[in-house]
Order: sequence, then structure tokens, then C-alpha cells
Amino acid sequence: MTAEKSPERQLFRSISNAWLPPPDLTVSQWADQFRRIPPEASAEPGIWQTSRAEYQREVMNAISDPHTERVIMMTAAQVGKSEILLNVIGYFIDQEPGPILLIQPTIEMGESFSKDRVAPMVRDTACLRDKIQDTKTRFSGNIIKEKKFPGGQITIAGANSPASLASRPIRVLLCDEVDRYPISAGSEGDPLSLAMKRTQNFWNRRIVWVSTPTLLGISRIEKAYEASSREEWCVPCPTCGEYQPFSWERITYKDVPEPVMTCLKCGTKHNEVEWKAGQERGKWTAGNPNERKTRGFHVNAFASAWVSWKNLTEQYEEAFRNGEEELKVWWNTVLGLPYENTSGAIEAEALESHRCEYPAELPEGVLVLTCGIDTQDDRLECEVVGWGIGHESWGIEYRVFYGDPGQNEVWQALDDFLLKTWSYADGTKLGLSCVCIDSAGHFTDEVYKFCKPRARRNVFAIVGRGREGMPSVSKPSRNNRRKVVLFTLGVTTIKGTLFSRLKVENPGAGYCHFPLDAKHNHRGYDAPYFKGLLSERMVVKRVRGRDTITWEPRAKGIRNEPLDTRVYATAAVELFNPNFEAHRKRRNKSCRTLPMPKLKQPELPPPKPEETKPPEPQKPVMKRKVTGGFFKRGIRI
Repeated sequence: MTAEKSPERQLFRSISNAWLPPPDLTVSQWADQFRRIPPEASAEPGIWQTSRAEYQREVMNAISDPHTERVIMMTAAQVGKSEILLNVIGYFIDQEPGPILLIQPTIEMGESFSKDRVAPMVRDTACLRDKIQDTKTRFSGNIIKEKKFPGGQITIAGANSPASLASRPIRVLLCDEVDRYPISAGSEGDPLSLAMKRTQNFWNRRIVWVSTPTLLGISRIEKAYEASSREEWCVPCPTCGEYQPFSWERITYKDVPEPVMTCLKCGTKHNEVEWKAGQERGKWTAGNPNERKTRGFHVNAFASAWVSWKNLTEQYEEAFRNGEEELKVWWNTVLGLPYENTSGAIEAEALESHRCEYPAELPEGVLVLTCGIDTQDDRLECEVVGWGIGHESWGIEYRVFYGDPGQNEVWQALDDFLLKTWSYADGTKLGLSCVCIDSAGHFTDEVYKFCKPRARRNVFAIVGRGREGMPSVSKPSRNNRRKVVLFTLGVTTIKGTLFSRLKVENPGAGYCHFPLDAKHNHRGYDAPYFKGLLSERMVVKRVRGRDTITWEPRAKGIRNEPLDTRVYATAAVELFNPNFEAHRKRRNKSCRTLPMPKLKQPELPPPKPEETKPPEPQKPVMKRKVTGGFFKRGIRI
């Protein structure tokens, strides 16, 4: 046996290799060499190729650059930012092990990301599979929220959970969708500030913020990007070679065979294929090149390798038709830019064009009726709203019931009203599908008493919360003295949706109709109603060190009950969650099955008596004579 092949030398060589430093790789080089994309997590499984989306290369390399401490990614939703995070996780597990913290907006989203994205990557990437033991192995240290590996562990947390952000040293902090984080993690304070403190002990820490932005002026990722190097992904013009970013303002898609973008310098128009062919030579251009410690990157979905320009322009047209709320989503998720919200900037005169005469109590487009009720010390105010396809709405009736809500009389009058039905022009009637009653104030117990026996009629108690980011309707609770079903409303969210719909100019999805007719002038839609509906405006305030949206009165002395009742009626249709298409089919069927009016028939001469013919003689029936016994030759006949 030669000396080179002796067991002692091989053992010495393996020990020496174990102590060698890892190869000097960037994140993109590591991903190209080792990363495997699992089939259940991508439409393009297999070997990772950074060249598939060249703009990802510099973003990943900046994270492994020792001169860069923070990386900010303000991007669209379809540019592969989640895959970048996964590559960073794999790189630090394999090349620079240490404690890693990944924060998702909620703990549930964190668990889902761990199971659906991290676990399949570890399973299919060999160098990671060798470092993180299988979950079935006893004492493997591999659980959903924490995965241990030689030299460190990755903890997956939720920004809404203070326990998951508990004190622990962190070298690599990855924050996903930071604009969706709550203002406070329980009572502990801002989750980003809590997480940042965990990295202070590491001189070589890495902090990565990734998110699509939300509203201009309050977006966390926007403010972080503005304080960074502000780098835009630019590609050369196929004609003149001038480098420029993909810009929505320079894209033309109407009256042309396919969308084109105009060059900033030479004015030549090129299609998607021609512009994207230059992405191999693309580069990041910094608006603040002197800033190297914090690098910020912005790219929109028009640079994406996984979605076409035609599809993006079609999405824009649909969002534009459906109103400002969907347009805001398109702006954030496709352009990767914060949206300038002008909610509340509506005058009462602007709604004059929304008023029209109804042919009957119910216009033909109404498919579902809901009601919102506000409680005051001396009255109950309520509004019945009709809803149609695409949440197009019609104000049906606004009523005020005067009386002491502490007495039964006013509640009995309200109950009689809620049992009412409203009629279409053809006589068909429709009742209320869902009712929301405000339980805040001085008459909480009375509201509970009223709602509990009427829950089967979908009459629910609600309480509003003005915290930003809350869903329109949260899960119900019975944690009250009457054990009644109580829903919590995110009134800030609903008001934003409502004011976006009030600004829709053409009838259709989201448009708000109001009655203007002498035939049904009892509806209650007078000038004070519209002043009350527009009584508040959206403002941005600094709360706990962060800019947040609040709604404030536009002027003193304006009653806001019409706004509150419309908010509650909007919440009621969200609670009921109707299938409008099914309701439309039932409505059409009921129209077809209505009895037709009896028409006066013309007088006809009496019919002539028919000539009767004598009956034909019947032929005699011949009876066959049966001979023999019951059986003949063994056969019964």
C-alpha cells in the first residue's frame, strides 16, 4: 500500500479539509452551484439559474458583501424576492453559519413559509440536507419555527407575536413584507425595532428588508429605500444603447398590436422581447451612489421573467374599471411603488351625479340588502343599502328612530323596520340579508339583548376599531357578558374602501348610486345626509414612532352617523359574503316565472257542431277451443 493511500494519510487529509475555510462564494454563485428548486414551490423546478432574472444577481451579492450592512428591496410582487430570501438562507446555513431570524407579518404566515418554502428547499438541496436533520429523527432540532444546523439556527417568527421576537442574539435578520407588519408586537412595541436590537452584538451583521410598498408617506419600505443608495434596474435601449429603467409612463398598449416602451433618449418604441433581451447587459443605477453601507433596490414587474406586459396591462385595465382600491393594489404589486391615497378628498357636490330616479323601491341591479345601525343617546339611525355585481351599491332608505334606546319602544320600532321588504318594479319583494348594529357607547347591553335572539336573521352586534391594517371583519367572539356573537370591524380599512368607491365615476363595479325621485322622497337622502357621509378625511399621524392612517372630522359640528351606518352596512355585506352571480340567476329566474297578465281575448264565433258518425259495428271475438288436459307431452298449454 502506497503512502498516499494509507488510512492514516486519508484520515489526516479529511481532518485538514474539515478545518479549511469555505470557498469564497457570493450568494448568487452559491445558488447557481448548489440550489435546487423543488417542484411544489415553483413552475420552473430544477437547477437554479440567476441568469434567468439577471437583476437578482447584484441584490444577492450585496447581502454577502462585507462592506454592506443593510439591504432594502422595494419591489413588485412577481420578481422572485421570496426566492432571493431562500437563497440567502441557504447561503448562510452552508457558508457562513450563525443565528438567523426570518420575520413574516404573522406567525401563521411564518409557519406556512417554513413548511411550504424552506423545508422543500432543504430537502432538495444536498448541501443543506446534510446539515439539517430530518424532522422524523428524534432530537433533530428541526421543527417548523426553528431549524438547527452546525454553527447556528434559523428561527421563523411573526411580527404580531412578541414571544417569537424574544431576546436572542441574531446575526442575519430577514424581514419579509415589512409594510404589512403591525404597529406593535402585542404591548412590546414596534416589531422591527425589537428585531433590530437583537443584531447589535454582531460586527458583521446583515439586515435585509423586503416588501411591496403600500401608501405614500406611511410606507416603511419606501422610507428605508429613500435613505439608501436608491438603485434602479436599468437596461440598454435596443437602438441607441441608453440605459433606463422600465417605466409605466413610457409604455403604450392601446391601439397597438402589442405593448411597447418608448426610449428616453431616441424616442424609438420597442416591444417586450426587444427590451428584455438587453437584461443580460442590465445594471443597477444608484440615485445616491455615496451610500454603500445601506443599499436599496427597486424593480417593477415589467422586468419580470415570469409575467408578460400584455398580462400586466390587462390587469391595469381591470383594476381601473373596479375602482381606486384595486388600482392601489396594482400600483403596489406591479409597479412596486407607494400609492398616493386621496381618500376623503370628496365634496358633497361631487355626488350629485350619483343621484338618479329609481323606477321602484329597488332598482333592477340590486341583488342583496344589508343594513347598518348606529346607536345614539336619544335615537337609532340606520341605512339600508342594496348591493349588486362587483359591489355596486344603491342607497335604498335612511331612517332615524327617535327615542330612548334604554326603553323597548324604540327597539320594537327598529325590529318592525328590519322585517320590512322592498319591491322591484315587477312586484317581487326582497328583505334584509344581514344587519350590523354598533354596540359601543352607553347601550351595549341593550344591543346584546336585541341581537342575541335575532342571530338566525343575521342581526349581529359589532364594535369598530380604528387600528390601521386590521381586516374589514375579524373572527367573531362571544367573550362578553351576554355571550352574544360580536364582530370586530377594521373601520379604517372599510372607510378607505368606501371612499375609493365613492370616487368611481361610471356605473359598474364599486359605483355608489343614491336616489333622487319624488315618488319615494321618504328615503332620507337629503343634504345633511351627504354632509354626514363625507364628514371625515384621512390624515397621516405619527403613532408610537411610526406614521399611520387615521380618520378625523373635516369640520366641527358635522354629524358622522351617515358615514358610520354606511360603514356598518358595508361590513354586513362582507359578513354575508354573497355569491352575486347565484343571486343574479335566481333573480332572473323569478322574473321569468312571474304570472303573465291576463289579456282580453277577442270574441270568436261559436264552433260549428261536429257531424256525428254512426259507430262502426264491432267484429265478433272468436274464442279458441282448447282440447286436452292441462299438460301435453310435459308442456303446459
